[in-house]
Amino acid sequence: MSTNSAISVINLQKTYGEGVGATKALQGISFDIKKGEFVAIVGTSGSGKSTLLHMLGGIDYPDVGEVYINSISITSFNEEELVRFRREKIGYIFQDFNLIPILTVKENIYLPAGLAEKKNNERYFAKIIDALDLIGKENSFPSELSGGQQQRVAIARALINAPDVILADEPTGNLDKENSNRVIGLLKKINREYGQTIVMITHDENIANMADKILHIEDGRLINDSKAY
Repeated sequence: MSTNSAISVINLQKTYGEGVGATKALQGISFDIKKGEFVAIVGTSGSGKSTLLHMLGGIDYPDVGEVYINSISITSFNEEELVRFRREKIGYIFQDFNLIPILTVKENIYLPAGLAEKKNNERYFAKIIDALDLIGKENSFPSELSGGQQQRVAIARALINAPDVILADEPTGNLDKENSNRVIGLLKKINREYGQTIVMITHDENIANMADKILHIEDGRLINDSKAY
């Protein structure tokens, strides 16, 4: 594990179920991601990529192995410590946006800051919505937005606490090609301008090739680690 690593994964193993019905979701995965890298995790459905992302975000625990974020072992945390760490250090972007329908755009974006008991930073908020082309939408509700706009709100929400790591779970899965390319372009811009480490899972090789590096996973194993083209 390098001191320059944002994420270090050591021998991750996870099995769901028991006996003949058991599914080995992860089978001894290890890798390092440098600070400031934009990494895509690619695999077919059922390959283990979503399980891996959940381990990186502290949403689930491995049976064996360790996950380090900035040299801190999050697998050693209890649930309370893990929740606090996630709120402060990790931003999560979901495929289905997960916006609260009764909250405005501004309220949705500020939700993680409220949960972390942080004071609203209006200057940083203004910078984010400008970068994501959401100016004028602050008081709109999710139902009044297009799919691309909703995903940009979800990205803004993941950024509001200025996390060290952003995890994106198929962020373009519900978008058309034009909006997909725009969202990935915005993630790359965020990666460059804010220096945050971004890990994105996708089944789309074309989307993955926009990242700095690609991790290929099949049957719960890391089968390739390559630079994107």
